[in-house]
Amino acid sequence: MKKPEILVTPTKTDDINRLLKVGATAFLIGEEEFGLRLVGEFKRDDIKKAVEIAHKHEAKVYVAMNALFHNDKLPLLPDYISFLAEAKVDAIVFGDPAVLMAAREVAPTMKLHWNTETTATNYFSANYWNRKGAKRAVMAREINMDSIVETKEHAEGEIEVQIHGMTCMFQSKRTLIGNYMEFQGKDLKVEGRSKDRSLFLHDPERDAKYPIFEDKNGTHIMSPKDICIIDELEDMLDAGIDSFKIDGILKSIDYIEKVTELYSKAIDLYLEDSDAYQDQKSYFYQEIEKIQPVNRSLDTGFFFKETVY
Repeated sequence: MKKPEILVTPTKTDDINRLLKVGATAFLIGEEEFGLRLVGEFKRDDIKKAVEIAHKHEAKVYVAMNALFHNDKLPLLPDYISFLAEAKVDAIVFGDPAVLMAAREVAPTMKLHWNTETTATNYFSANYWNRKGAKRAVMAREINMDSIVETKEHAEGEIEVQIHGMTCMFQSKRTLIGNYMEFQGKDLKVEGRSKDRSLFLHDPERDAKYPIFEDKNGTHIMSPKDICIIDELEDMLDAGIDSFKIDGILKSIDYIEKVTELYSKAIDLYLEDSDAYQDQKSYFYQEIEKIQPVNRSLDTGFFFKETVY
């Protein structure tokens, strides 16, 4: 049984060495111009540095180009993809077929990971994009464990699953909060650091707070709880899921580092001694509970329930 890739989202290049030491084997980075819901902003020089650090330790770097591109952005794609190829990035994460088409023209050997956030719900779709050139499919966050395992059994390419962190519930190209603040006569800069502000939608009926931030891609409303599957890894490890993603959006590097370390230890323990993992998995969960923000409880997302629309 092989150990899956542990894919982590650093906030800056200096994080990469810290995360490598605790078990990370791949990193997802990018910049707002091309990628959605990024933990940190990585410009071209940052990407080069990230690749240099990661490759020294035989780790991989993927760059997010998973935004939806309108006609005015299409001329930017070939140059950016050419740069990523020259920088020796290991793969591009895309959702829009425009990225795939541009990559075929300027960087035909570049590996591609298909990630549309919500529509990767079955192995037919995963295999369709695999045959179009995508090496990997990133599964939707709203499907259950049985569907994930079944998809892996029939997949022709790699499968990636998010195992920890918050997920996106809603996105609009409009800067809804920024527009409202402007209407109120208040200053809220929408670009860049506004995502770090403590903005929430409060649902008193469910006693839930939904984090919200804005960037160049619009408004993003996130889940009120964090996925945590550290004590339920058995089925996916047995199925041979290729990549486990830890999403650190709106979290500190200290938090991301500790979570990565715990998941790496839990995975190693299961692969070495599954019975020992059964004995220790509640400990791993409790250790994550200790570092959770007070307003962010843990749950298992949709892993053990049907999607409710």
